[in-house]
Amino acid sequence: MAAMWIVVIAWMYVAVMMAVAEAFGPQGSILGGVVTLLLYGVAPLSLVVYLINTPMRRRKLRDQEAAERSAAAAPLDPDAGGLPAGDPVATERKEP
Repeated sequence: MAAMWIVVIAWMYVAVMMAVAEAFGPQGSILGGVVTLLLYGVAPLSLVVYLINTPMRRRKLRDQEAAERSAAAAPLDPDAGGLPAGDPVATERKEP
């Protein structure tokens, strides 16, 4: 995973340098720099990062579903509340 972030940072560095060169070049404009940054930097990187993280997202979703299934299949514990058992019917009190 660390190698992916190095590639992302390097790609963004190159895209920013291209955008700066476009914006401050003799025939360039600020709008051209912004478009360059978006089309060469942000758009491709967002797609690449999304595609690279897809297996991790699937694995996390599969693990979450398995945990939900195992929780649903667990037997119900009647004393799950942790409260002491009480008498279902109140006792009859005799006066002395």
